[in-house]
Amino acid sequence: MIDVEQSLEVKEQRLRLLFREMGSCLVAFSGGVDSALVLKVAVEELGDRAIGVTGRSESLAPRELQGALDLAALVDARHEVIDTHEMEDERYRANPVNRCYYCKSELFARLESLKEARGVAYVCDGYNLDDGGDWRPGRRAASERGVRSPLAEAGFHKDDVRALARKLGLPVWDKPALACLSSRVPYGSEISLEVLRQIDEAEVAVLAEGISQVRVRHHGDVARIEVPPEELPRLVEPGVRERIVAACKRAGYRFVAVDLAGYRSGSLNEGITRA
Repeated sequence: MIDVEQSLEVKEQRLRLLFREMGSCLVAFSGGVDSALVLKVAVEELGDRAIGVTGRSESLAPRELQGALDLAALVDARHEVIDTHEMEDERYRANPVNRCYYCKSELFARLESLKEARGVAYVCDGYNLDDGGDWRPGRRAASERGVRSPLAEAGFHKDDVRALARKLGLPVWDKPALACLSSRVPYGSEISLEVLRQIDEAEVAVLAEGISQVRVRHHGDVARIEVPPEELPRLVEPGVRERIVAACKRAGYRFVAVDLAGYRSGSLNEGITRA
C-alpha cells in the first residue's frame, strides 16, 4: 500500500513532468496556495519560460494584489499584471448565478492573447480535484479556452496542494481560500464600484483586529460578517466590537451583523439551483 508521503511524491513528480512536457506556460496567478504551487513548480521546471499573470480589476482586493506581487518575487518568477474589465460587462454586473463565467471568460481571453504575444504553449490555472465540489461556472470558460489544470491532471486534492506547498517553503501553504469581492454580493443584487469599495473597507477593518479570515456579505445596508467559528468571541471583545461597527458604518452600512455559523467558503452558493 502506498503511504501518504510516497503518494505525494508520486504526484509531485507527475506534476513536474507535465510542465517539462508543456515546455512553456502562462499561469493564471491569484496569489492563493493553488496558483502559487503551480507557479512555483513551473518556474523550477521551466525557468523564465513560465510566466505568472495576475488579473487586476475592481473586484480584486488591493491587499490580495500586493500579496501576489510579493509572492511572485519570492519564487523568482517572471510576473505580469494585466487589467481585466469584467465590470464593463452588464451581464457580470447583474450578478447572475453564473457571474464567474463572465469574469473568467474575460480573464482567459486576455491570457490567450498574451500567450500568443509571449510565444508560450499553454495557459494554466490552479484548479484541483476538490474544486469540483463547489459551484464553479468559471470552469466552462476555462474549458472553452483550452486552459490546462496541472494540479488536477497530476491527481492533486487540496490536502496534497497544501502539503507540497509547505514542503517547498511557500508561506501561503495554509492560506485560506481566496475569492473576489463580488463573491460577497448575493446573486441577483447588482454589483457596483461603490458596493465593492464598501465590502473591502469593512473587511480591512475586521482584519485589522487580528482576525485571520473574513467575509463581509453585502445585504444592502446590512453587513453580515463571517469569521472562523473559533474567532467569533474576538468580535465582541470590549473595544473590538465598537471599532468594527464604527468602521462598517463609515463604509456605508447601517447595520452590522455577525453570522453565528461562522465563515464557510461559498456561503452565498447555499441553496442555488445549479445548471
